Amino acid sequence: MISEERPAASRAQNDLAARVLAGEMRAAARAMRLVDDRTGGYLELLKTLYPHTGRAWIVGITGMPGAGKSTLTDRLIEHERKRGRKVGVVAVDPTSPFTGGAILGDRIRMQRHFLDPDVFIRSLATRGHLGGLSRSAGDVIRVLDAYGCDTIFVETVGVGQDELEVTQLAHTTVVVMPPGMGDDIQAIKAGILEIADVFAVNKADREGADSTVRDLEQMVMLTRETAVAASSASSHTNAHAHRVVREERVAGGAWEPPIVKTVAVKNENIAALFTACDAHRAHLETTEDGARKREQRAREELATIFRDTLLSEAARRIGGAQEAALAQLLRRENDPYTVSEELVRSLVGGGSA
Repeated sequence: MISEERPAASRAQNDLAARVLAGEMRAAARAMRLVDDRTGGYLELLKTLYPHTGRAWIVGITGMPGAGKSTLTDRLIEHERKRGRKVGVVAVDPTSPFTGGAILGDRIRMQRHFLDPDVFIRSLATRGHLGGLSRSAGDVIRVLDAYGCDTIFVETVGVGQDELEVTQLAHTTVVVMPPGMGDDIQAIKAGILEIADVFAVNKADREGADSTVRDLEQMVMLTRETAVAASSASSHTNAHAHRVVREERVAGGAWEPPIVKTVAVKNENIAALFTACDAHRAHLETTEDGARKREQRAREELATIFRDTLLSEAARRIGGAQEAALAQLLRRENDPYTVSEELVRSLVGGGSA
């Protein structure tokens, strides 16, 4: 019976994958539902789709709550559609405390694109996952890529120093900053300097926008000077070394994030923002620095999938042993360190604890 069910399930997934690759919207929606819920042979589906991915450009949109990320994303969708691009959007919303699903705030703000057959907007719930993204966001992006999207926008819930996972999924990360940040920039500068490929100071028609731009410029400049000093100290300490470092940066060695002022509600400077994103894409595709970043993204992707696979397999093998170990802890008969070591040894031995 099992042998008959498995081929039938495999055929169903192959049929669904073929429909996704043919650009069928209903099939793409079905595939993303399976992937998000981790049901219905989703893993086989992803394996079938993966060889057909890697063509879409993924742009992450992140920043502090209230910075105007959703409105800006809406304008970027409009900009890409005018260029004839097929667009996918992964909008990660807060989790509903009642249903566990996404609170569809982003879909409401982007509703004018609903009737466009070349725009696919998918809301995902964080489901308690740290990092501003949901666990399945990367796999949903792959479905959109296979579906034929040219550009995929990934909008996170909000960013802080610890919510940096968008960089593992996006080729280009746009950090959206509201004006008048003041000391708040200092509080989060370590995080945003690590993840920002492009800064968008949105709501730039409000007071404090120029001050925010200056603060960001100073941070970028300080980072550049620190990098130059570190490179010089590690090789030469003379003027020649400084000149070589500067020339390497100018030649496309290290990327310095540009700062673009935008007013999303008025559709102002959106083209300039995307010009900056296009420049970053060219940088990644033509420089050694870009090649290193592509390799790092692939390395992080493999590490994440391997970790998830390892945990799933460990849970399968351990079975009820974990509950028995928990009972020991509750009775204070053992400590969690010893219990964990014993469970790992049972896995390495290939048996069940």
